[in-house]
Amino acid sequence: MSDNAPRRKWRPSLGLIIFSVLAVVAVLPLIALGVFRLFDNELVRQTERELIAQSAVFSAIVAMELEARAPHEPIAGFPVPPGQIDPDERFRPVRPKLDFTRNVLLPPRPDALPAETAQRRTYREIGLRVTEIADRTQSITLAGFRILDPTGRVFAGGGELGLSLAHVDEVRTAMSGTYTSVVRRRSSVSAVRSLASLSRTAHFRVFTAMPVLVDERVAAVVYASRTPLNLIKYIFDERWALIMSAVSVLLAVGFLGLILLRTINGPIRQLLARTQALGAGDREALHPLPHYGTREIAALSQGIFTASRRLFDRSDYITTFAAHVSHELKSPLTSIRGAAELLRDDEGRIDPAERRRFLDNIVADASRLDRLVGRLRDLAKAENPQPGGRTTPADVLNQLDRQGRTGHLRVHGPTEIDIALSTDNAAIVLGHLVDNALEQGAAQIDVDIREGKNALALTVSDDGPGITEQNRERIFDAFFTTKRESGGTGMGLTIVRSLLEAHGGAITLEPSDTGCRFRIDLPLA
Repeated sequence: MSDNAPRRKWRPSLGLIIFSVLAVVAVLPLIALGVFRLFDNELVRQTERELIAQSAVFSAIVAMELEARAPHEPIAGFPVPPGQIDPDERFRPVRPKLDFTRNVLLPPRPDALPAETAQRRTYREIGLRVTEIADRTQSITLAGFRILDPTGRVFAGGGELGLSLAHVDEVRTAMSGTYTSVVRRRSSVSAVRSLASLSRTAHFRVFTAMPVLVDERVAAVVYASRTPLNLIKYIFDERWALIMSAVSVLLAVGFLGLILLRTINGPIRQLLARTQALGAGDREALHPLPHYGTREIAALSQGIFTASRRLFDRSDYITTFAAHVSHELKSPLTSIRGAAELLRDDEGRIDPAERRRFLDNIVADASRLDRLVGRLRDLAKAENPQPGGRTTPADVLNQLDRQGRTGHLRVHGPTEIDIALSTDNAAIVLGHLVDNALEQGAAQIDVDIREGKNALALTVSDDGPGITEQNRERIFDAFFTTKRESGGTGMGLTIVRSLLEAHGGAITLEPSDTGCRFRIDLPLA
């Protein structure tokens, strides 16, 4: 792995981070609406629970008063429908029923109407005592109570004494023996004078109607009402908890912002600065970023650094290559030009043998230039090969045999293994090594073939004179040759290496006691 490659570890993708942030932003308003709706619903439920508890107390008081008079006066009221209550059941809990998500907000409560019949003396006497209790309770709980007789007439409570509420829906339901509760709009809203009175600004009111059962008869109805605690008042009461929640939300948002800065904004800004530095030719900008943040930024930065490094290497290669080419072309061109000028200025002073030597030099230098140009063309093809191709060592050896270049070869190992290289390109690689060994005076060349996990390893060794220590580091350099006088261009091994690297292979010079020993790694097909 390159020094500039990011460490292999899990990083969130840029798409995942953006999706998460957008999802949170999109859901926050819905969550806020749901929370406020939930608060309103819970405040209504809380109010209903309180009214149930208070009504249960009034129901018990009225029932005890009526039972105390039962021996002298029969219990009035409608009988409870059969099966509605179990006389053997001790506990009969009344649970809240209101749900703002399902219950309809009803119109304001209808006004009380004059009663059609006179009220019984028993209820008037009980009403005097219960009314005082209701008034004191209302001053503390802010709840209103109306205690109705079996005909729906108010006989105790904070107001409307003697009037009838039998026409109200929830009262009729309770007179049949069933507890009920509703939410109604308020007919008027009191002016706000202080934070303590904020609960009076709610635009609706909770009403509960609880039957008073005596001897399985509906002897009375406790009709209670109260405005729920206003959300603003609730917020004021819970201000410290809400402040802590707000601080927590701000901290969470700040944390998300820091994550975005670290994983996206920071690395992108650093990468932008690096690209600008690389564009200006600063090679020091190739070192890795402090952190990459996301997989996409890590891959992008690695791609930019790899491409920049290759461009720098290519620039160095072109500069060095141009210098070598100009040097290699200059020598024969200078020789040709000098010989041509001498022949042009000849006035019969050069003898025929000398003239012949000059002409031979011109021909030899022209041939050298032709070989050099041909090698340059081969190098260009090797660095930009056609993709694809497949062959086997057996096919390569057969092609070399047809060219008469296998007389000194001994092959060891399997030869029917597919490699990802065309037969012609593989023949260029192996043939050049064979030709080099023979030119150096080798009598025997051994090719050992071993199949690896992902590549085929060919070891080409000969019994020639080998390569001196001072030349071992330069044999793959372009234009380096020890046989320049005999027409060597120094391009052969450069072409071989470029061809192999273009196909994902490699060539290395290995230590050897005698001769030369090259290792070639060819990718498997």
